[in-house]
Amino acid sequence: MSELTTIARPYAKAAFDYAVEQKIIAGWQEMLVFAGEVAKNPDIKNLMSGAVAPDTLAEVFNQICGEQLDQHGQNLIKVLAENKRLQALPEISELFNEFKTEFDKEIEADVISATELNEKQQAEISGALEKRLARKVKLNCSVDPTLIAGVKIKAGDTVIDGSVKSKLNRLTDALQA
Repeated sequence: MSELTTIARPYAKAAFDYAVEQKIIAGWQEMLVFAGEVAKNPDIKNLMSGAVAPDTLAEVFNQICGEQLDQHGQNLIKVLAENKRLQALPEISELFNEFKTEFDKEIEADVISATELNEKQQAEISGALEKRLARKVKLNCSVDPTLIAGVKIKAGDTVIDGSVKSKLNRLTDALQA
């Protein structure tokens, strides 16, 4: 792993998490690809390696990118310029694409509840899991009245047991210890 990749990873992850949260992954991918190509330009490389003030560099970079960057994309450029990290933009774009490829893989989550879940509850669970797992989630819902109340979720290696039955079992174990 190169030094630039190490530098780029937290920026790419933050941009990707924001894009997932705002549901604008494709828009961010386009912005980062464009900005990454601008950063590869020899004239821009010379400008980035010169003694140009970060504010001026960010302003020039954002002017070159123009309408291709929204306000948040321009803010990323400013942060990168302030931290002297603009040269990492191609790697940020590449890592963002890797995160998107991983996100596009859908994971199945088994949701077992004490009562049948309505569409709103399913959407809330799905949204929370997508945010936590950073990928699309397909719910397989089933009902198990022995849970008493709450839900039990299994998604890959992740198990979330929010059932009353589980809480009562833990309380029993604690009282017997």
